[in-house]
This record gives sequence, C-alpha cells and structure tokens, in this order.
Amino acid sequence: MSCFAATLFCGSVAAQPTSYPLAIENCGETVTFEKAPENAVALGQNSAEIMLLLGLEDRMGATAFWPNNVLPELAEANDKVKLLTVEFPTLEPVLAQQPDFVAAMLTTLMGPDSRLAKRSDFEDLGIPTYLSPSACSTTQNTGDAYGSRDKLWNMDLLYKEIDDMARIFDVQDRGDAVIADFKAREAALRDEFAKNEDLTFLFWFSSASPADDAYLGGGNGPSGFIADLLGGRNAIETKAEWPTANWEGIMAANPTVIVASQVDRNRWDLDEAENKIAFLESDPTVSQMDAVQKGRILVMSGAAMNPSIRTLYGAEELAEQLKETDLSQ
Repeated sequence: MSCFAATLFCGSVAAQPTSYPLAIENCGETVTFEKAPENAVALGQNSAEIMLLLGLEDRMGATAFWPNNVLPELAEANDKVKLLTVEFPTLEPVLAQQPDFVAAMLTTLMGPDSRLAKRSDFEDLGIPTYLSPSACSTTQNTGDAYGSRDKLWNMDLLYKEIDDMARIFDVQDRGDAVIADFKAREAALRDEFAKNEDLTFLFWFSSASPADDAYLGGGNGPSGFIADLLGGRNAIETKAEWPTANWEGIMAANPTVIVASQVDRNRWDLDEAENKIAFLESDPTVSQMDAVQKGRILVMSGAAMNPSIRTLYGAEELAEQLKETDLSQ
C-alpha cells in the first residue's frame, strides 16, 4: 500500500492491532470476524472508497453501484479492483466473486427490502456483512425505501464506519489518520462560514426529464448537513431522505443557491450537471428564480448527497464556488 496525494498514512503512529475473533455491533446485529477479510465485495461507492482510502485494494474482490467516478487520488488503486456494475448488481455475480466479506452503503443494496439481497442471505452462507450506520439510522415509516431523519445527519456516523472498517481489516492506524484528516477539514469549513439563516440551498440530484418532479436531497440528510456546514440550511425542510418536488414547489421555496449535481452513471440526461443548468437557464418560468438570475447555480458531485466520505468533498466543492458568487461580497 502506497501513500496517496494527501499522505494520510505515512508516518502515522501505530494503533493497537485487532484481536480476533472480532465482534462488531452493526445496525442491530453482532457480526463476528474470525480474521481480516481477504476478498471483500463493496456494494456502493462509499463502502468501496472507504476501503480504498484505507489502502485495501489488494483485499477487495469487486465493487458495484457507483453514482460517480472514483476520487482521482484513488483511481490507480481502484483500477486493481473488479467493477461489477455502476448500477444495482444482482446477487449471482456478487456470490461468484466468492467473497469473505460484503459491505453495503444502502439498505436498498442489502436490507429487508433490497432488490439484491438481505443480510441473512449472505450470513446463511457464512459470509459476514456490514451495513453503513448512516443507512440504518433513518426511520422507515414513510413508504420510501430510504426513510426519513428526525434530526440532521452528521459525520459522526461516518467516522464510526471508517473506524469499524479499519478494525475489521486490522488497519487502525490508517483509519485513525483518515478520521483525523476529515475532522480537521470539517472544522475548517465550520470556522470559515458564519451562520446565515437567510441562506438556503436546493440540492437537485436528478430527474428523468424536465417534465418530471425533481429528485432532491432531503432537509436532514447529507445535503442538509452540507448546507449547515456552509452556514445555511436546506431549502427543502422535509424529513424524507430523498424527497421529490415539482418546480412550482421549488420556486415557492425560493432557494438562495441551487446545487446542480453531477451524476456520472449516465442513466438520464439530467444526470449531467450541464443539462440541469441548461434547463434552469432556458425554461421561461424556472429561469426567473433569483438564484438563476443572480448566477447562484453551483455544481457538486451527486455522490456527496449520499451519506458518505464524498459529503465532505462536496461541501468543499461548494465552498470554493460560493466564494465566486455575489454572496461573498
């Protein structure tokens, strides 16, 4: 494992090694690891990028479900790992990798209503599993597979996930270094942006077409966390993790800033940020919104809207662009 651009691991103080068997409490279940995994499958971009950040590419059998391309500094490591699909995989190709560990970032990838598999499907085969704590921290009472949040998501759940993964693979020193780096970057953003209750952000993930409702980042999810980190709040105050809204409702919310996400999966035309911007600026009605008229359309990776390491990167992307708007004057 070599140090990547951020030099997170080099010279870090060694942490206590994992003592196996290791029992991890995860989303209401106790998962036991007899040894460090050697052929893991990561279901979801966040699970994969955490493993890559920890330098585990040689112990990864495959990955699946990537809304966006991998972080540039992880690209070389990621090239060593088999990609099953950027969309939802089916169970058979996952099992064909003969994994000794499966981690997932969403309940739709591994949960009670998953289109792929339940945790028990793997555990019945003797394959230990791990589900992102962020995924199981939502309330499943909305009829929506992604649920809702009663309070604002924060990075503590992500830090727990990184720490758990580092202990599972016995690379605690690397986990500690990643967490320390992220905490410093989070604090720097918090210090840079003063609170402004009038500053609101709309986070547009995608839409099948301009005529369809917009698929948005919910008020208490990672999008709301990004808005809070940058001193504002989410213009969409629903507790739903992934609400939809028509453009009449969005116009009524009158966000100060519109965030057009860039999604690289190439499922819909409006996955592309440039197509979102073209619609916002050309539609006779939508183009009259203050945010559009004043050039406050920012671009961010769509992966940042999922609870993931990319949430912090997305906040940093927006922070730089905010400085170029009239709001910084």
